[in-house]
Amino acid sequence: MDAVRVSALSRSLAGSGWPETTRAFGGALRRSVSRRSATGLLLVGTERYEPWHLAAHLDGEADRSGVTGLAPTLLRHRVPDGSPAHLAHGVDLLTQVRRGVTVLVVAPAAAGTPLLERVDDARRGGATVLALDAGDRDLASLAHERLAVPEAAEEPFDLVQHLVSAAAGTRHRLPLLARLAASPISHW
Repeated sequence: MDAVRVSALSRSLAGSGWPETTRAFGGALRRSVSRRSATGLLLVGTERYEPWHLAAHLDGEADRSGVTGLAPTLLRHRVPDGSPAHLAHGVDLLTQVRRGVTVLVVAPAAAGTPLLERVDDARRGGATVLALDAGDRDLASLAHERLAVPEAAEEPFDLVQHLVSAAAGTRHRLPLLARLAASPISHW
């Protein structure tokens, strides 16, 4: 996200509560992965939506902030043969999750029963579940922390992911939107 878009976003969100809301959720994510073991963060989307963009930003924030737990493992609903090791993890991994793992579910539409069942398995195994979603009540019932983006059209949902990743990577010493302007996308 470049400085012009950040500035426009800042003006458009002034007084809306979104900067504060995303800062709180990003802080919850940071605290969750900071106090956990090195098992880190599992990031999963819906069957139709893989959160590649958020994965890239969280990876970058992990590098910049020194909070290595923010570097996510992206879980995929379909793993193509020959996928590189860091992209070869399926959602079935959620059935093996134990205490000390944070699961971030990103769902711009309904999560769907198969994913909800796997997230429930992870929660029962002791994982901390966070959800960034469009108002999925079933997913909300499984999440320890949640940020709902009502009527999540593609662009607002994408912008919220920028705000969350920047907030997760900072201790709020710099203004959140200033950090966004300097956040290049990593190797994802």
